[in-house]
Amino acid sequence: MAESDRLPPLLVICGPTAGGKTDLALCLAQRFEGEIVNADSRQVYRHMDIGTAKPTPAQRATVPHHLFDLIDPDEPFTLATYLDLAHAAISAIHARSRLPMLVGGSGLYIRAVAQGYEVPRVVPDRALRAQLEAELAASGLDALVERLRRSDPGAAAAVDTRNPRRVIRAIEVAEAGAATSTSESASVPRYRALVIGLTANRAELHRRADRRVEAMVAAGFVDEVRALLARGYGADLPAMSSLGYREMIAHLDGRFTLDEAIQATKYATHRFIRRQLTWFRREPGVRWLDRANGDAVALAESTVATWLAQQPAGEPVAAQL
Repeated sequence: MAESDRLPPLLVICGPTAGGKTDLALCLAQRFEGEIVNADSRQVYRHMDIGTAKPTPAQRATVPHHLFDLIDPDEPFTLATYLDLAHAAISAIHARSRLPMLVGGSGLYIRAVAQGYEVPRVVPDRALRAQLEAELAASGLDALVERLRRSDPGAAAAVDTRNPRRVIRAIEVAEAGAATSTSESASVPRYRALVIGLTANRAELHRRADRRVEAMVAAGFVDEVRALLARGYGADLPAMSSLGYREMIAHLDGRFTLDEAIQATKYATHRFIRRQLTWFRREPGVRWLDRANGDAVALAESTVATWLAQQPAGEPVAAQL
């Protein structure tokens, strides 16, 4: 028996925005005594509920959820911090003899947890940051993104390249000799992971994303953004560059009508979906399910049940679920 077969289990549910990950995760968590660990880089922020499409309070009451609402929007949050918290949450779930389920659309978070990356702890380089800020002012964000691609193509594919702060930090890490994306040779898996990817054809994903944006606005998204600004969270914060927030800030500033902000958010979400699909389709071992298949939930349940039955007798967690 391979040593990897003796590792504790981790179920991963990933895929593009609006693909239906939350609903599938809730079904599987109830079926297999699971607990959900957030793998969405925006859902860690407090006060940002509607625009980040967090599970609702009712959904979160159904099964235990972890790593939501960790920090305020003006607090720093690194991949290294996320990994520490994620591994701690997963270990605690295993200790309760339940199944940890890593759920979200942030590809680098999922890859780092599932494949066992050790993320470099790079101290901020103020001189380099000043140089990069000057380059940003002189040449624009595209020049910085190209510099990041040369230094660390993996990080360039994963980072939000619309966010200057994140691009600058990724360059800082890469040029310190510790790639943000982390090489596979540096990974030591901690878990026996089953990765289920939930998707649909591109047109259907765009339709679902558009309906979600409209539903967010109807649910009070504009008021959520207004309240964040009233709390003193500036538009220049990395958190406030999240999908939809930048566009709604432009509306509140008078630069967009509400209809223009909604349409801009839809277009930005379509672009984000394309980047997510590109990322996840390059990941090895993903078992894809098309949500257009009426048996998608049943197929997922069957896949998970078979995988859990392969857990060696006497090994940790969920073998008999």
